[in-house]
Amino acid sequence: MKNYFIDTHSHIDMIEDVELDSIINGAKEVGVEKIIIPAANESSFEPMLEICSKFENVYCMLGIFPEEVKTWSDKTEEKIINLAKSNDKVVGIGEIGLDYYWDTSFTALQKQIFIKQIEIANELKLPIAVHDREAHKDTFDIITKYNKGSDVLLHCFSGSVEFARECIKAGFYLALGGVVTFKNAKKMKEVAIDMPLERLMLETDAPYLAPVPYRGKTNQPKYIPIIAQEIANLRNTNVEEIAKYTTENAEKVFKI
Repeated sequence: MKNYFIDTHSHIDMIEDVELDSIINGAKEVGVEKIIIPAANESSFEPMLEICSKFENVYCMLGIFPEEVKTWSDKTEEKIINLAKSNDKVVGIGEIGLDYYWDTSFTALQKQIFIKQIEIANELKLPIAVHDREAHKDTFDIITKYNKGSDVLLHCFSGSVEFARECIKAGFYLALGGVVTFKNAKKMKEVAIDMPLERLMLETDAPYLAPVPYRGKTNQPKYIPIIAQEIANLRNTNVEEIAKYTTENAEKVFKI
């Protein structure tokens, strides 16, 4: 029986050099049966939902990416709530969070809109997919203070083993992607070995961060098995076990 995977974070709407049909079919051929598209900004909501209506196995999340929070308005909140309530293909709020890597001049606004979107997820009883770059402590503190009942997935986890343990203790899930295959990704490999499979999910973050041997090229959902195989190798287990746990976790959290 073919392994069954879910790509929990894939911007297939941003892939420009491969046709959508080819992306979906390529994924299915290697057992990636379901794909979740995260939103970055408000203008991406409708195009994502169009893709979801066209492909049975594609779902999406709604939210405003930390670098886009200056675009937030009351209408954004209204739109997220209305679209989520009226469309069962909306399975989460994301990607939301904090990014201190590029620009720290508006971190207060990032925090404010992050909290607001957590509250929306709580109201809608949807999970949150969190972007955390160079902002581990603030991200953790905000979630533990303001989240009231939504499952939490830290997308493209980039923290240490110690931070991973803290997050897991708090009940979060962690998603690992192509970075775990990079030779110099010592921290990620340690996290992949140390963390319980009951808290792990897989993602590509396509079109970014393609795994070795495709590093530097356009990433696609069909590369999920490469990521799973690397994690299996690191843990001295088989890819079937990684597929089983990560798929069950994604199905449970996103109800797909």
